[in-house]
Amino acid sequence: MTSADQPSLDALAAAAIDEVDVQNLNRLAQMYATLDPVPSGLTERVQFGITLDALHAEIADLQRTGSLAGVRSDGATATETVTFTSASMSIMVTISRLSGERVRVDGWIAPGERASVDLRLRDHVLTQDADEDGRFVFDDVPRGLVQFVVRPPGDQRRPVITPSIEI
Repeated sequence: MTSADQPSLDALAAAAIDEVDVQNLNRLAQMYATLDPVPSGLTERVQFGITLDALHAEIADLQRTGSLAGVRSDGATATETVTFTSASMSIMVTISRLSGERVRVDGWIAPGERASVDLRLRDHVLTQDADEDGRFVFDDVPRGLVQFVVRPPGDQRRPVITPSIEI
């Protein structure tokens, strides 16, 4: 076949995708999946984090995370602490494992004040009120991707939204 007999690039581009094209696209997808895979859970985190609330909220930064192990007995459970900061407040949460699938979340807002605290899960929202010292508790939470939204009292103050974390 001579070059005069071959279709032009414009003609090839305008043609319908055939089986050879599908095979080449599958090979290309496999190459990217091997060399540069999408991080596990990235799509869900992005979808979870983008909300209308975020457009009008103050975004907190993740500052610190650490694991603390119980030291008094072999039966002690591991605890993880996470701190978020924003321009108007800091939020510290301690996550204590209750079972393989459930945790308890204790939190503190600084400066201490009453506030409404939402714990956003994939499929629903849990809400607690922080006391005058800024303390709040979610007793029995399923493990998974979560995000905190703190709504200080008064209509003049913006809510504070944390990055999503896996608990």
